[in-house]
Amino acid sequence: MDTIAAISLMLGAGWASGINLYAAILVLGWLGGSGQVDLPPDLQVLSSPAVMLAAGGMYMVEFFADKIPGVDTGWDALHTFIRIPAGALLAAGAAQGLDMGQAPELVGLLVGGGLAATSHAAKAGTRVLINTSPEPFSNWGASVAEDVSVIAGLWTALHYPWLFIALLVIFLLLVAWLLPKIWRALRRAAHALRRWFSGTAARAPADAPDGMAATREGRRQMLKELYADDRDNRSGDRP
Repeated sequence: MDTIAAISLMLGAGWASGINLYAAILVLGWLGGSGQVDLPPDLQVLSSPAVMLAAGGMYMVEFFADKIPGVDTGWDALHTFIRIPAGALLAAGAAQGLDMGQAPELVGLLVGGGLAATSHAAKAGTRVLINTSPEPFSNWGASVAEDVSVIAGLWTALHYPWLFIALLVIFLLLVAWLLPKIWRALRRAAHALRRWFSGTAARAPADAPDGMAATREGRRQMLKELYADDRDNRSGDRP
């Protein structure tokens, strides 16, 4: 594996692990096992049938958990402690392709962990905001788009490394612009939730039916609070 291909694989493994670790392992394992790419020694274990079976089973669990509003946020919170270390380890294994001793592996560990943390934060933050939508289709669409991006991104990293690096730079610039906005939106959402649960937000009408209808009405009221806060903040920022 030449230098640019090894660097692209290192970056791609870290980035993809932060979005969907199990899909990343499956893609790398399948490409290596089918002979389409030569994986570095430490990543060849990904082509093991046992590893691919375990990753496939966990991918199916994530496939469904990732499409249920609320459950996906809990799943992302749990995987904060799984995706980032795994992304660092995969990137360190990919750095073996540089054949320059232990220094590139340490660089891969640091860079891969940082990329995994970045992509994981972007995914988890946007999912929390998407979950404020009363319909489930945006959640399903985001989940499918994430899976497709992992598959397409790793394939591009292994076959067109320069293109992948260019796209990754664009992604990082977009995240640097987007994350502060996500953070502010999350703070507004948390504030609206606190007011809703504390009883200061408007409640469902007394004649509203019980069960799901009442829940939907309460959610709509919470969203009104959220977007009202957004408008107030924008007005306050104006001179």
